[in-house]
Amino acid sequence: MKKLLATALAAWLGLGTARAAEITPAIVFDMGGKFDKSFNEGVHRGAEAFSKESGIQVREFEPQNDTQREQALRNFSRRGQSPIIAVGFNQASAVKAVAGEFPKVNFVIIDAVVEAPNVESVLFREEQGSYLAGMLAAMKSATGKVGFVGGMDVPLIRKFACGYVQGARAVNPKIEVLQNMTGSTPSAWNDPVRGAELTRSQIERGADVVFHAAGATGIGVLQAAADAGKFGIGVDSNQNHLHPGHVLTSMVKQLDVATRTTLQAARAGTWKPGTQVLGLAEDGVGLAFDENNAPLITAEMRSRIDQAKADIVAGGITVHDYMSDNSCPR
Repeated sequence: MKKLLATALAAWLGLGTARAAEITPAIVFDMGGKFDKSFNEGVHRGAEAFSKESGIQVREFEPQNDTQREQALRNFSRRGQSPIIAVGFNQASAVKAVAGEFPKVNFVIIDAVVEAPNVESVLFREEQGSYLAGMLAAMKSATGKVGFVGGMDVPLIRKFACGYVQGARAVNPKIEVLQNMTGSTPSAWNDPVRGAELTRSQIERGADVVFHAAGATGIGVLQAAADAGKFGIGVDSNQNHLHPGHVLTSMVKQLDVATRTTLQAARAGTWKPGTQVLGLAEDGVGLAFDENNAPLITAEMRSRIDQAKADIVAGGITVHDYMSDNSCPR
């Protein structure tokens, strides 16, 4: 009997090892690198957490130019990596092409939709989280002017800006929201010097709170706001700790959770293609509150944010999605 149990246990352990060996995940990051303290880094943290709990290595590649994305996806596919996570909407066409060439490889794309039987698309309701950020900015502003600095000028970033404007005007209908985009190419995600310049310009025009959705460029935005004694708002990852007392909050996207969850599903054999959209109701987006920004947030501010979140989830407040019609209500 003991021998049979030992044999069965050995077989079960062997199957577990085999299953673990079958998942060979990889990530192709967006421009800005995995240590951008924002978008990419959220994905990287999720992969690290998965590796720590599973012992499975996640291979990574940081492209330096546009052409390397598709090359990296194809190289990983040829080596049998699966699933492969493509970070950022800029990789949509590359994922579509490579997924068609390698139908037995599973792909995950973040912030874009690729309809294919071996692709999972993960989207976020950035407009909802940005609405709350706009409310908080308007409540904190002493000048009646707040700012927004985007990275690459694309509909997704306009989506952040539009949500921010709606939230700010919900608090103060007369508030002025200054807006600048860093550029029109992927290099706009990795230009902190330009981010700082745009922020200083907005501050000179009266903005005392500046929200960025600009990847690594946003590091310059937060630095310039802190240097001027004003407030910045971080994005994607919790950036409150970068300048304690000067980062009002961060509009976080739970990229780490989404990454870890999809890798866990792949390992368990429950991964499936299709599109999932994560908003306030799913805790996919939200504002970061911690010891770094606690002195900046009053009980009344927090109460209004909590109530607005509940109203959005319940359908009492509808936040317009810029990408639904490429417009933002006035």
